[in-house]
Amino acid sequence: MNYNIALIKGDGIGPEIVDGAVAVLQKIGEKYGHTFNFTEYLAGGCAIDATGKPLPEETVEGCKNSDSVLLGAVGGPKWDTLPGNIRPEKALLGLRAALGVYTNLRPAKIYPALKSACTLRPDIIDRGFDMVIVRELTGGIYFGERGRREGKYGPEAYDTEAYSVMEIERIARMAFEAARKRRGSVISIDKANVLETSRLWRETVHRIGEQYPDVTCEDMLVDNAAMQLVRDPSRFDVVVTSNMFGDILSDEASQITGSIGLLASASLGDSKCGLYEPIHGSAPDIAGQDKANPIATILSAAMMLRYAFDLNDEANCIEAAIDKVLADGIRTADIVGDSGATPIGCKAMTEEIIKRL
Repeated sequence: MNYNIALIKGDGIGPEIVDGAVAVLQKIGEKYGHTFNFTEYLAGGCAIDATGKPLPEETVEGCKNSDSVLLGAVGGPKWDTLPGNIRPEKALLGLRAALGVYTNLRPAKIYPALKSACTLRPDIIDRGFDMVIVRELTGGIYFGERGRREGKYGPEAYDTEAYSVMEIERIARMAFEAARKRRGSVISIDKANVLETSRLWRETVHRIGEQYPDVTCEDMLVDNAAMQLVRDPSRFDVVVTSNMFGDILSDEASQITGSIGLLASASLGDSKCGLYEPIHGSAPDIAGQDKANPIATILSAAMMLRYAFDLNDEANCIEAAIDKVLADGIRTADIVGDSGATPIGCKAMTEEIIKRL
């Protein structure tokens, strides 16, 4: 089979980690008889430098005409002083909207080999955890009306959160369908004691939940969820929540796995073409130094094989290779912990994973 993949390497460590994922996909292609065709497009800070825009039209069209999109990371201090409408991060929001990807799946689990890198107490770690955060991606406060105006105390800024019933219904269905394939539990995160959008969210999630009698549904306020993630993460199976809450909680979840460098994500909509990327940022402080951890990007590529192309055996092969690398004590700097291992670089980690495919 032939698959056309759009590559957005982006800024900072983006090119390094995407190159690692491409090398793994090429090896998988050889092993299973597939051809992956890669085309590079600009987005983020590098696109601003080259075209004056964070998301050129060529990139949007190229991604739409591809079978899937693999992204590294965008942004960095070089562009921090730009106006909000042309900052590198604007490319992510624009690309998600253009591709119609309204669901972001973010798995988080503890690898037994990485218990030493986890910051939680040993008795909590020993319970284990394996969760998926289902984050609404194209609505909420990140896409609402915003601006600046003269207010009661002088100049002020505002951002507006709004959710429609339709937006909540479709993300809720994604969560319940995911739970059916896992342990049958959905926890819906909101702030219904304060926010009207959260009250609508809660009502709608429960109404959709009635169509899934085999799945349990529980509500949890976002501040409590932030506490429970570090108190007892084993209680979570599938978490469904709004754009902003999901953004924050998934980063918190990444830290209890041992490193944000381990967490992949898949952004999906109604078509099979999705956007796959690590949840971490561009890490400009280590860019170009071969210190980045490519695992999250490689796991994102595995999610792409599974969700975009229905290549489950190939995805399982990549995940098993990563499990073996970690079990063998091989570490990048971010996951060394107190293991005593000598850290290796991005290229070397990619090579070690390829050896075990």
